[in-house]
Amino acid sequence: MSFLDYLISVDARTALMGRMMQRLGVDRRLKVVADHGAVIDRAVNRCRACGHQGECMTWLDQDEDAKEPPDYCRNRDLIARLLHVSGEG
Repeated sequence: MSFLDYLISVDARTALMGRMMQRLGVDRRLKVVADHGAVIDRAVNRCRACGHQGECMTWLDQDEDAKEPPDYCRNRDLIARLLHVSGEG
């Protein structure tokens, strides 16, 4: 894999994380949590290290009424906490 291929894959994974957060309605809440920069960095790193990009993309394209992320999502716990804090979970 070339360095450019790596950068493209990292950006694609970050975009998947953004779509997941939007789909589940926690994207705005993520931006206002304490130390949100560090929280977002850790979430991005978990997403980057995930091996389920294809499954995630398919899930995001198909499961429009989901109330929680798929079991394999490495940010599942973070999303659950954000949903709970907001009173939606």
